[in-house]
Amino acid sequence: MALDKWADEVLITGLKKTRLVRYIATEEQPEIIEIENPRNEFGVVIDPLDGSSLIDVNLAVGTIIGIYPGNVLNKGENMLAAMYILYGPLTTLTLALGGVHDFVLNEKGEFILKEKDVKIPEGKIYAPGALRRDYLPEHARFIESLEKDGYKLRFSGSFVADMHQILHKGGVFTYPGFEGKEKGKLRMLFEANPIGKIITEAGGAISNGRVNILSIKPEAIDEITPIYAGGKKEISLIEKLMAQR
Repeated sequence: MALDKWADEVLITGLKKTRLVRYIATEEQPEIIEIENPRNEFGVVIDPLDGSSLIDVNLAVGTIIGIYPGNVLNKGENMLAAMYILYGPLTTLTLALGGVHDFVLNEKGEFILKEKDVKIPEGKIYAPGALRRDYLPEHARFIESLEKDGYKLRFSGSFVADMHQILHKGGVFTYPGFEGKEKGKLRMLFEANPIGKIITEAGGAISNGRVNILSIKPEAIDEITPIYAGGKKEISLIEKLMAQR
């Protein structure tokens, strides 16, 4: 969409102008961009406008960012910081940097601290991606278990918006591997790793159903993965079900 490309251009142009980083990888670009004469060796991964298919119906979308000490083809557990900006009724920024902190944009264009040291609570919300008819058996049992336990379905189609709700209300987001797309749909570099760092620092966890996604070294910038992200209880359950396969 046009707004995806515009957001991508704004972010890349700004980073090139400041020369604050050496490497830039975005969901809109086919290759890693290397900045000439950088002031630092940081690598930045960006999903410029997550949830952009919802723009025409005026639902919340966001920007997801991860910062590495160098090359971006690195394990998520080596990430220095991660953040997302959510464009909703308020414009908020959630930052993971030795803890997770929420900021809100004021009328002066400044991000003001709203909540410090955010921790994911226990809750019963689940946000499930993919069609139920395409669920693989272990995932189907996982969803059935959540529903039997009284979890409420809340899914907007914007990963960053759905994860913001999970972060603050508890539960689990999942976009699993499914029939015909067993490797999942969401990208490890631009979506899974930055959100994984945030949810982990808030006391939660992220997994591909078998292992912590942050422990996996991506082989390419467009690598995809199944995602389960939320409370440790929910992540333990899916890994237990997958281990029984």
